[in-house]
Amino acid sequence: MTGALLAVERLAIRFGGLVAVEAASFEVREGEVLSLIGPNGAGKTTAFNAITGYLAPSAGEIRFRGARLNGLKPNQIAALGLVRTFQKTSVFGTRTVLENILTGLHLRSRQGALAIMLGLPSIAREERSLAAEARRILEFVGLGARALETGGALPYGEQRLLEIAVALAARPRLLLLDEPVSGMNPVETESFMAKLAEIRALGITVLLVEHDMKMVMGVSDRVVCLNQGRIIAAGAPAEIQRDPEVIRAYLGERYARANA
Repeated sequence: MTGALLAVERLAIRFGGLVAVEAASFEVREGEVLSLIGPNGAGKTTAFNAITGYLAPSAGEIRFRGARLNGLKPNQIAALGLVRTFQKTSVFGTRTVLENILTGLHLRSRQGALAIMLGLPSIAREERSLAAEARRILEFVGLGARALETGGALPYGEQRLLEIAVALAARPRLLLLDEPVSGMNPVETESFMAKLAEIRALGITVLLVEHDMKMVMGVSDRVVCLNQGRIIAAGAPAEIQRDPEVIRAYLGERYARANA
């Protein structure tokens, strides 16, 4: 961990009179897994949306690798190396698994419109290269044998993996995962935790929103807890599990006793 890759400074997001996030400041350090936790409606996904350009902050500043993100569009932010997934699967259900990955690889294309219209040999070479890269990514996430199946035909857990594979195709420096194991069974969750360790070993930093506390506490270097739009605690997983305000607002006494 060599420093702040992402810095969020006094972020505020308001919808009319509703305060979704208020004066939230945190940083994601290079090489770590940082998790955002909290009750439903705490502001976690709203903060994700602001970081990735889907919402304009009402106040505050967001910086990635020192560059200000405020005002940038989602595709511009993704091109900088900050890539996200969503709560609900967003795969292209009628396209093959391989075609889904090729869509994620579009940021890597170097061919201009003229070359494409003229059908230059460089187009065919690049298409072969991208297809090979897409297959490597599918093998990495364990979907190599599913390449020619349609995305919508995959079981739910594999659709979540496909969505992450599409994000990996963009070569993220920082990967934002929004409830990646939501709807997965315990076996799928354990498998995903192992895969997350492999993703991290590639040098990818991870910002995670998740309700599965076993996963959060098992994979995170640090945890930030939000409640009603405000950060109420931040620290190592063991600290967060013992924090009285986090227990009161989110984890509950039963969880605290079971993990004492």
